[in-house]
Amino acid sequence: MDRVKNIEKLAESGRVWDVAVIGGGASGLGVALDALSRGLSVVLVEKADFAKGTSSRSTKLVHGGVRYLAQGDVFLVFEALKERGRLLKNSPHLTHNQHFIIPIYTLFDKLQYSIGLKIYDWMAGRLRLGKSKFISKEETIQRLPKVKQEGLMGGVVYHDGQFDDARLALSIAMTCDELGGIMLNYTKVNALIKNNQGKITGIQVRDLIGKKNYQIKAKMVVNATGVFADKILQLDQPSAPKSIQPSQGIHLVLDQSFLGGNDALMIPKTTDGRVLFAVPWQDKLVLGTTDTIREKAKLEPEALAKEIDFVLETASAYLTNKPTKSDVLSVYAGLRPLAVPKEGSAKTKEISRSHKVIVSDSNLVSITGGKWTTFRKMGEDTVNHFSKVSGKSIGNSQSAEIKYHGYTVNPQTGHWKSYGSNADKIKKMIQDDPILGDLLHPEYPYTLAEVIWAVKHEMAIKVEDILARRIRILFLDAKAAISMAPKVARLMAETLGRDEDWVNEELSDFEKMANKYILK
Repeated sequence: MDRVKNIEKLAESGRVWDVAVIGGGASGLGVALDALSRGLSVVLVEKADFAKGTSSRSTKLVHGGVRYLAQGDVFLVFEALKERGRLLKNSPHLTHNQHFIIPIYTLFDKLQYSIGLKIYDWMAGRLRLGKSKFISKEETIQRLPKVKQEGLMGGVVYHDGQFDDARLALSIAMTCDELGGIMLNYTKVNALIKNNQGKITGIQVRDLIGKKNYQIKAKMVVNATGVFADKILQLDQPSAPKSIQPSQGIHLVLDQSFLGGNDALMIPKTTDGRVLFAVPWQDKLVLGTTDTIREKAKLEPEALAKEIDFVLETASAYLTNKPTKSDVLSVYAGLRPLAVPKEGSAKTKEISRSHKVIVSDSNLVSITGGKWTTFRKMGEDTVNHFSKVSGKSIGNSQSAEIKYHGYTVNPQTGHWKSYGSNADKIKKMIQDDPILGDLLHPEYPYTLAEVIWAVKHEMAIKVEDILARRIRILFLDAKAAISMAPKVARLMAETLGRDEDWVNEELSDFEKMANKYILK
């Protein structure tokens, strides 16, 4: 992806694009991918970096939603299981089949979860990742060495998908770029353009890097801004009522030794009626999540003390080594864009995770709700409105078959896996200039070459883009990320042609933000 070239294409006067997408997270990327699969021309603008918001802050699961099944949301589970299968098939370099174990302490639980997960298996049909089964106490302990053994009867094993959310977002953005889409980060929408009939004919945007304004004419404008959807709805209609209720989910990252083994732990019932996961991810352990109503949408939400305590206490009840705040390597929070609940139903866990497409009187198309697993289907359902909005006919969606950038059936191991087929290109850079093989941190495998690669090919503009989303170190070990930052900033400045003032400003901004990921 070449940001400079994409900006130049944006400046072509008189061009009318088929679809202009606002938002570079999971839902916006799903819309862009599906529109391009049908031969439509697409511009996507994101005011920060791709997946800067909610889409990089998930539990790292591609799942059908076991708990949605318990809530009776059967349609959503069917849809999600189908999409889960497609996602694993189209991006083997960024996803894998993950085994989960529910520890069983009562006969009722054994019956309940064994039956429930058999239904989950059956619903997945031919896209099933493996059969669920009951395992003995001995095998449960062997597979989850640090699980609480007192009263343990055994465990129920089931399968779901795991993925790297931010790198998947990047891979989809690069796929869209290859399909001819104009993908732009750090490009903010300032206004919606309307004709004399009050219908939307485009957007006015500002390139936050080049400090220039552009007008993008489009037959359909899509608001795919997640928790910020109301801001765009209010640009369209200043009196628009609130439609999004942000709900915060936090995650704590620990050393993998707190659980041991390669299996994930699923705690099926917490004190607030949710489930809690302890999932191995990139040699660490991710604990989460919570469901806390927040009034304001923020780009950098922060975990509340009560959420941190809740996750630690719930995990401690199931682990032999009780984690404390000092064991937390990184804490991150994300905001789910839930629909505002109807009167008298304030529990966020009861609000459906299904997505909704809304078309306003001015023809602004908004996609709200949904989750990463169903991002492609959300895109398809949104693009289906193109004919109605534009009056032009379109072909059927082809996005279910598209392999994502970097696709390879034999991805490399370790952190190289997420680069897919590009891993060899980065290794060739190191071969040609061995200094680029130097590590950014003595305890982690990331190299100087990856910084240059991210700047030249993955549209990384800021130090944060690299340390948070190109390599995931901010989410894995925030203190290590801060210590890597000076090396990254200097190498970026060299590659981008920036001066010492830029380096100092970037380091100051990054440190301020990264400190929020460290528990004091």
